[in-house]
Amino acid sequence: MVLRVQTLARLNGRVLNVYSRRTTTALRAALPLRLALPHLEPVLALNVEKEIEKDSLVIQRSAELTAQIPQDWNDIQPQLVQATKLIDKEFLARIDRFPIDIVIRYEEIVPIRARRMKLLFEAAQKILARRERPTPLRKALQESFSQGEFAQVLYELFRLYAEETRSLSRSVRLPGPLALLRELIAQELLNVMLRVARPLASEIAALAFRPAAPIDQSD
Repeated sequence: MVLRVQTLARLNGRVLNVYSRRTTTALRAALPLRLALPHLEPVLALNVEKEIEKDSLVIQRSAELTAQIPQDWNDIQPQLVQATKLIDKEFLARIDRFPIDIVIRYEEIVPIRARRMKLLFEAAQKILARRERPTPLRKALQESFSQGEFAQVLYELFRLYAEETRSLSRSVRLPGPLALLRELIAQELLNVMLRVARPLASEIAALAFRPAAPIDQSD
């Protein structure tokens, strides 16, 4: 179980890193985001690290509770939200190295974050609950979802991540005329992230459900 939890957390981290890289590439082609990107890129790079750490916490907690008496999500959520705020503090301390000022808008972020955590928590529990026999993670995933269902889960996770990132970007202090375009830039950031999300979710799901290559037993 421990190995499968670690593997799932690493897989989630790779997926988020790919999403972040695809988003940054798309942002470089979009105005006014291309002008704002030097100020946003350090935030986006550190933000994805924060999200990976937060998601790993959610996956670990889902594994712990899979083997216990089920708890109501309303009891679990406050504990996880509080833990993610500690991760936020570390994120803000790292951001202080840059000439960037951010105040996290928890009144906006917590409802979005809670929905994303719940979706990830339930998906992880579904996969990790298949422990009646030693099952590779890929096979457990395929037994838990259809390809279309998995693509939709990924898309929803990306969408909620994009919405939280938009809220974060609205708090970044931009210089000169860009400051007047903050809301437009934040909305365009969301639009770009959503355009990247759907095809990437489908691509990852197709890879996860691709049939394994047959073993060549010829001499």
